[in-house]
Amino acid sequence: MKKTSGNKIRLGIFVSAGIVLFIVGIYFIGERQQMFSKTFNISGIFKDISGLQIGNNVRFSGINVGVISDIQQVTDSTVKVDMLIDEDSRKFIKKNAKAIIGSDGLMGNKLVIITPGEPGKPMLADNDCIATAQPVSMDEILMKIKVTSTNAAEITGDLSSIIKNIRDGKGTIGKLFMDSVFADNIDKTLVNIKQGAGGFKQNMNAASHNFLLRGFFKKKKKDKDKEKDEKNKN
Repeated sequence: MKKTSGNKIRLGIFVSAGIVLFIVGIYFIGERQQMFSKTFNISGIFKDISGLQIGNNVRFSGINVGVISDIQQVTDSTVKVDMLIDEDSRKFIKKNAKAIIGSDGLMGNKLVIITPGEPGKPMLADNDCIATAQPVSMDEILMKIKVTSTNAAEITGDLSSIIKNIRDGKGTIGKLFMDSVFADNIDKTLVNIKQGAGGFKQNMNAASHNFLLRGFFKKKKKDKDKEKDEKNKN
């Protein structure tokens, strides 16, 4: 008799614990789905929902304020997303706010992020349609990265070819750096230019002392001195 009573007690405790866990689970699920709080409905039209699903969160200023209640394909290029929003958040969400689809972390579930509107604007009304903005697709980012890496590889290959040609002494730059004969010719050319400039200077000095050209050089010197005086006055 005692054994039977003990089994009944254990069974009663097990059933009671199961009922409690069931109620707690229902509460948390209902809380997540905004079943036990006052809510209002809004909707947004998107071109691409990027894998958004019914039941995903709606976030405003980093806080979960609602859930996705329904998703409908309107046309071949537009999707209507219905959102169930907590009534307590209505006063913060203005009519010029925008909804954008984002991710909960880098690889998390998709969600709708509502960006704040301008202060002083009226609040969203029940069943209002909020403005939307199209997010940058991860596929587009990966495609741009691929194109950038391809271009970088091509540029690296071109630079490698140019450096190889320089090392092999090909082209003007290659000859300039690697061909000793070409470098010697450039050195000689520079020396000749320097010597020619020195000879020209000597000729000009000799001409300035020639009595036939002395007046010309004196006049040029006076003109320069006059210009300097005028600049100093100004």
